[in-house]
Amino acid sequence: MRIAHVSDSHLANPEGVATSVGTTVGLLRAADHRVVLHCPGPLSRRRRQPGEVPSLPVPTRPYRLAPPRPPDAPVDVVHVHTTGPLGIAGLRWAAERGVPTVLTWHTDLVAYAAHYPEVPIGAAYAGLRLGLRWRVRDLWALARPGPARQARLAALGRCLLAYTSVLITPSAKTAALMAPMAGRTPIVVLPTPVAAPGADADDRRRLRARLGIAADAPVLLAVGRTTPEKNPDLLLAAFARVRRELPAARLVLLGARRYRLAVRRAARRLGVADALHLLRPVPHDRVGAYYRAADVLAFASTTDTQGLTLSEAEAYGLPVAMVDPALTERPGTATTRPVAEPTATAFGALLTRLLTEPELRAAVVRDGRAAVAAWSGPRYLAELTALYATLRPVSAADATTADRPGPAPAGAAIPEVRRGDAGTRPARTSP
Repeated sequence: MRIAHVSDSHLANPEGVATSVGTTVGLLRAADHRVVLHCPGPLSRRRRQPGEVPSLPVPTRPYRLAPPRPPDAPVDVVHVHTTGPLGIAGLRWAAERGVPTVLTWHTDLVAYAAHYPEVPIGAAYAGLRLGLRWRVRDLWALARPGPARQARLAALGRCLLAYTSVLITPSAKTAALMAPMAGRTPIVVLPTPVAAPGADADDRRRLRARLGIAADAPVLLAVGRTTPEKNPDLLLAAFARVRRELPAARLVLLGARRYRLAVRRAARRLGVADALHLLRPVPHDRVGAYYRAADVLAFASTTDTQGLTLSEAEAYGLPVAMVDPALTERPGTATTRPVAEPTATAFGALLTRLLTEPELRAAVVRDGRAAVAAWSGPRYLAELTALYATLRPVSAADATTADRPGPAPAGAAIPEVRRGDAGTRPARTSP
C-alpha cells in the first residue's frame, strides 16, 4: 500500500505527536508498505530525507515551520497528523484528487488555545485555506479567550472533518470531544502503542548518582513540558504533601524548556526547591533511563488526548498516578490506572500510597505491564492497515462537497465511534 503521512512536527521534536508519527511510520515500513513522511526537515537538501520539507526553527518553541508543500506522488491514502501548513496542504491535495484521507487528532486545540497564541493563529490560517468564510470579527474572536473563540475552533473542527474519510482518536476521551464536530465522519479509537524497553544503557544507580539522588530515596518522575496546561502547580503542591510523609522524596521533572523560573518559584514557595530536579528535554531514546531511576510516574495533566508517557512508564514497570479520570483506561485491557481528585491533598495521598504500599504498587505494575503487552505494535498495525483497506477513493461529488465545507446541520446525528480490536473488524461502541 502507498501511504503519505503528513505532520508539521519533525521527528526530532521530543513530544507526543512526533513519537506517535515515528512509531506508526516505522511499523508500516517494517511491514513493507511504501510510506513517505512529509514533515519539516533541514534547510540543506543534502541532509533531507525523502518527503522532508525545508523548514526554519521557530524562536522559543521546539517546532520547525515548513511551507505548505503537498505530497508529490500518487498514493492510496493520505494520513494527516497535524493542522499546520503541511497538514492543511495534505488535506487539500487529497480532496482535489479524491484520495481517501485519515486524520489523527493528537492535540486538544481548544484547551491549548488558552496557553499557546500560535493555536488561534494557526486556526485562522487553516480555516481560510479550507474555505471557511471568516470575516474580521471571526478572526478577532479567535484572538480572544471565551465562548466566541471556542465556537470558531469548533467550526474549524467541523471543516477539517469534512475533508476526512475517517478520524482516528488515541482515546475514548478524545473521541467524545470530537464527536459533536464529526458530522458523518466515522471515528475510530486507536491508541499509539509503545515500544518494549531498550537496553539498559544508563541504569538506575548511575543516573541517580549523576543527579545526586540517594539510592534508596523515593523518586517521583514527571515527563513532559512544565507549561500551565500540564498542571505543574498541582504536581508541586502534591509533592509537598508527599514530603510531609517522606522527607527524603525527590521529584524529577524531565522536559522543562519553558516556564522554568515559574516552576522554581513555586517550588520555593512550597518548600520543596531542594528536592526538585528540573531537567531539560532529552532525546526519546534516553527517556527510558529516567523511568528506571524513578519509583512512580506522576501525571498531573488533564489536557492530554492520550498521554503516551503513561504507557511508556508502564512498559518499564513504573506505576502511574494521575488526576484525569477520562484517561484511566489502559489501551489493550479493561484495567484502569490509579486516579485521584485534582487536588494537592488527594493527589499527594495517592502518590504516597504508591511509594509506601508494596501490594498496591505490585498490582498496579502488573496490570500496567499486561496492558502494554496486550496493545502491541503488531496489534496496532493490524488495526491500522485493516482500516486503510476499508477506505475507498472519494467521488467527484464528495470532493466538491468537501471543497466547500460548512457547519454541521442542527440536530445532526452523532457519528459512529469504533474501538479497534485486533483480529476482528472494529466493534461499535457509544461515543
